[in-house]
Amino acid sequence: MRLEAFPLEFQGAMPILRKLQNAGYEAYYVGGSVRDILLNKPIHDVDIATSAFPAEVKELFHRTIDVGIDHGTVMVITKETTYEVTTFRTESTYQDYRRPDHVEFVRSLKEDLKRRDFTINALAVGIDGTVIDLFDGLVDLRNKVLRAVGNPYERFHEDALRMMRALRFVSHLGFTLEPDTFEAIQEYHSLLAKISVERINVEFVKLMMGSFREAGLRSFVESECYIYCPGLREYGNALLKFSDLRGPALPTERQAWTLLMMMLDMNITDIRHFMKEWKCSNQLIREVSQMVPALQFRLKYEWDNWTLYQLGRELALSVEYLLYYFEREPNLAKIRLLYQNLPIKSLKDLTIKGNEVMEYFDYPRGPWISMTLNFLEQEVVEGKLKNDKNELLNYAEGFLKKEML
Repeated sequence: MRLEAFPLEFQGAMPILRKLQNAGYEAYYVGGSVRDILLNKPIHDVDIATSAFPAEVKELFHRTIDVGIDHGTVMVITKETTYEVTTFRTESTYQDYRRPDHVEFVRSLKEDLKRRDFTINALAVGIDGTVIDLFDGLVDLRNKVLRAVGNPYERFHEDALRMMRALRFVSHLGFTLEPDTFEAIQEYHSLLAKISVERINVEFVKLMMGSFREAGLRSFVESECYIYCPGLREYGNALLKFSDLRGPALPTERQAWTLLMMMLDMNITDIRHFMKEWKCSNQLIREVSQMVPALQFRLKYEWDNWTLYQLGRELALSVEYLLYYFEREPNLAKIRLLYQNLPIKSLKDLTIKGNEVMEYFDYPRGPWISMTLNFLEQEVVEGKLKNDKNELLNYAEGFLKKEML
């Protein structure tokens, strides 16, 4: 098979392949970019594999960075962008189920391709557009089958994260796991305990955000991989309920976690603990901790000014979008209009400041100042009070007479 036309991303890297070949080395486009071209999907990264050893690559190209030279990868810098050029290699045994004990550089493309995870990722394209397929990856692409290269038990024993990658590809591509590959995942799922949470997190988030989320999550549960993921051991049924939610692919990570938390029925304290176990960022934890109660509110009620104000425009839009998955119709335009018409967008917009409140009232400095401002803030947002300095001070006077008794 030969590509009829090269995508722009491949055309940009063509001078690198040509220079390697003119110097007497083999060079190919490899990996996910080849798979995605054949599936008519957008390309994210262009990876180049070559028979040239790292030192030889660096001799040919003057602007390079040693991004992973121990594993044979040199980043070549061009005027437009950068490309990772990796030497053909074989890998030794994997003592920790994550990294090879050592890497050996070779001149053989076949040796390089046979160490890869799945047949659809073990394809290469030459400079003339010829697709090199040594493991029937093209057949598996046509049949929408995800199959490990060679012995699946060996592939997953080498790097246990490949099991999560398999489930992620099911979710993103809608492919079916080849029976022997699925059985190997079922048998070796406990090896995920050897993998860092950070690496599992990346694959799990992609799994949740796939267009075929239902298939991916069901395989995740049926293979029992979920048991060895942080905090999920007791939530197999909840994950299946998550998989049953109909709707488009989740657009953002915070929406994926919010929907998951809804299905796991966790309170705010549990959400924070759970997401910390997953090594999520503090910002993401804060956003999800706000979005879950807001979604629970929205499923029962319409937006009110105070709830919308507290959540903020972007998070409110994210929450409103999630109505799709509960068979409700989101109204994003309404959210934008409601937010635009809020009397104020933050406490800073009040026409009165803390120092003015302190000067106006004859009380010693204390928490009453922020308490008063917060009270005025809510009254203004809810439309009970105009954002006028004199009116705010008069209203605050009555409030403080009650509070300071």
